[in-house]
Amino acid sequence: MFGLNLSQSATGDPVGDARHAEELGFDFVSTSDHPCGTHPSSETWTLLTWVAAHTTRIRIATRVLGVPYRPPAMVAKMAETLDRLSGGRLVLGLGGGYSDEEFRAFGLGVPTPRQKVDGMVEAIEIMRGLWSEPGFSYEGTRYRVERADLEPKPERRIPLWLGTYGPRALEATGRLADGWIPSLGFAPPERAAAMRDRVRAAAERAGRDPDGIACVYNVPVRIGDPVTGASATGDPGVLEGSADQVVERLLGLRRLGFTSFNLMPSGPDPRDQAERLAHGVLPALRG
Repeated sequence: MFGLNLSQSATGDPVGDARHAEELGFDFVSTSDHPCGTHPSSETWTLLTWVAAHTTRIRIATRVLGVPYRPPAMVAKMAETLDRLSGGRLVLGLGGGYSDEEFRAFGLGVPTPRQKVDGMVEAIEIMRGLWSEPGFSYEGTRYRVERADLEPKPERRIPLWLGTYGPRALEATGRLADGWIPSLGFAPPERAAAMRDRVRAAAERAGRDPDGIACVYNVPVRIGDPVTGASATGDPGVLEGSADQVVERLLGLRRLGFTSFNLMPSGPDPRDQAERLAHGVLPALRG
């Protein structure tokens, strides 16, 4: 699958961008989850709900929801509703929560790294329990539910993708998740292969098929004139060059084991970049 980033900017046109991505043949659109900040932005869940209501085919993905922002039981209810109303198009991305400053600013408390992983695991177990069992109870160190009923149950298994990096979080991904979606900036290629191996090993230990876990790389890209080196701007966090050069670098990342990509257009004209990606990059990757 090939996805396209949707900006959280409150001054943007997310519906127009998502419709454009749908017309261009992308498989999903995604957006990150950063509710606090001085730059005007939209709340992730509300934005994607609005997008889902104005598109027909393209999947919608959270990349990724910070678990500490929302009670997991409520996210389970929100996810079932959005997946049902969108015709089964939700990909629920979760993470332990990146920005301690955002938690502090919103008065949510700042979990330790261990608590973030524990909370993410408990959130998954609560969501899956509520989606499948009547009168579900769960007592964790971070979250709990007591004889909770969630109706209707989801009509399908809502895919859970985790944006994880540390050893404990990677182990949880292999044990519990349907997909792994790291970002190039936090998991550069020289480290990503070993991290992926951790996910796959954890899956095998849990008796799961590691090939059943989607490996999705979140990658900033910019297509322009042919360039040399990592990128024309000197930013190693952006794959930049001609369409052929970007294809070659993405194929190199595929050889690390990534089966899918979420592409984040970089530059002043995201829609132009989306068209360049759709016409000059996706056909080669799909082929």
